Amino acid sequence: MTDVLVSDAPEAHRFEARDEAGELLGFAVYDVVGRTVVFTHTEVDPRAEGHGVASTLVREALGAVRESHRDVVALCPYVKAWVARHPDYQDLLHRA
Repeated sequence: MTDVLVSDAPEAHRFEARDEAGELLGFAVYDVVGRTVVFTHTEVDPRAEGHGVASTLVREALGAVRESHRDVVALCPYVKAWVARHPDYQDLLHRA
């Protein structure tokens, strides 16, 4: 798998993972409620599955959330499981 480039596409309410040629490999859909980013769904092209695309996508998306000083609600099962496996990102979780 080539390098995965992740960018925010706020007009589409999602972070996108693309290869070096610009082909869409996957995306993580979100809504913004106040200062909270609510991740609702993550999807990766079946041809790219098993190559770390989803993990890179979520890591980079959460990094962008951190840089913007917002917090996260992980409704998406993949994002929720990823954060559970990476304790250094659990500080991003929204506290009621």
